[in-house]
Amino acid sequence: MTTEIKRLIRVRVEKGATFKRDGYGKKAQLSDSWRKPRGQHNKQREQKKAKGALPKPGFGSPVAVRGMHPSGFFEILVTSLKDLEGLDPKTHAVRIGGTVGDRKRMILQETALASGIKVLNTRSAGIKETKPKKIDVKRFSADKKKKDEKAATKSKTSEAPVKKDTKKAKDMPKSDKKKTPAKPTKKPAKPKSEKAEKTPEKTGITTPAKPAKKAAKPKTETPVEAKPKAAAKPKAKKKTGSEVKKHE
Repeated sequence: MTTEIKRLIRVRVEKGATFKRDGYGKKAQLSDSWRKPRGQHNKQREQKKAKGALPKPGFGSPVAVRGMHPSGFFEILVTSLKDLEGLDPKTHAVRIGGTVGDRKRMILQETALASGIKVLNTRSAGIKETKPKKIDVKRFSADKKKKDEKAATKSKTSEAPVKKDTKKAKDMPKSDKKKTPAKPTKKPAKPKSEKAEKTPEKTGITTPAKPAKKAAKPKTETPVEAKPKAAAKPKAKKKTGSEVKKHE
């Protein structure tokens, strides 16, 4: 790569602009890929300063470097061995297509490197390229400090000896000694049948039988005196109408 090409690539980077479609940040379904604004009242079409620049003359890259890869080669997509024919290794670089299988990829890669052509997406046999993970340095250092502090605290606690009371009960004063009451030993419960059998053997006294209940006395029937019947009252004769007239 000549110094002139390097200078033009640097100019292209400084001069380049990214054009984004209007409203890409307002709606989730809109991507930032460029679309020309055609609305009657569109602010971007009217070239308002805050709404983003429009593609127009002045933003283009130098003609000598237009379409060139940053490495200084013109990139060519390759999917078969025929595509490698007629390429200049001084100005052209090769990129193998993503749809090409591993076996065919290795053949294309080996033939391109053998002819001196640069391969932009080289891959080792049977291993796919993976992007390296970014490590957050601040977070990593903070986690490491926490781990070191925990390890230091654990070592201190393990080193500190635990003091035990080695004083014997004899050396202790009487007031300090605590009297522990002896726990009463529980006797095993005996079954009821055994108790009933063994109680007369221990005492040696026979229990007298309970006296039978006294016979109930027959109730004496007291003669009920018959009350004299009351004398029957003479029936009053009904006064007829004729008798009343006579007395009057």
